[in-house]
Amino acid sequence: MLTALNKEDDVVDGLNAGANDYLTKPFRRNELGARVRVGERVIELQQRLAQRVVELEAALLQVKTLHGLLPICSYCKKIRDDKNYWTQVEPYIEQHTDVRFSHGICPDCYRTTVEPHLKEQEEQAHKAAKSGSSYDDDTVIG
Repeated sequence: MLTALNKEDDVVDGLNAGANDYLTKPFRRNELGARVRVGERVIELQQRLAQRVVELEAALLQVKTLHGLLPICSYCKKIRDDKNYWTQVEPYIEQHTDVRFSHGICPDCYRTTVEPHLKEQEEQAHKAAKSGSSYDDDTVIG
């Protein structure tokens, strides 16, 4: 606001009425230029803030979260959904979050499950070789 009213009450009334700044006449050109640049910075910051709000609102729409209790079977590890259906862990998590699974074998499972299975296959292959019969992979892998 640029005005000839220069008393303290006038300044307070002008700012309370909604003026973003208050400059009295006669004004100094340098001061007016500085206040205009401050106003430009405020406008730029408001625009950047508004853009960030738009970006955050868009990101929030993409966010999927799990919360609360998640019933899981102690034996097979299936999860009970809201409709009382039991589902494997991976599809349930993928449906309710942005997580995607890749599968591997941990050292414990390799030692307790894979190694014994490989030994069994090897033994069956040796037996088949000794007896002269053919070894069929499909009959061993189950």
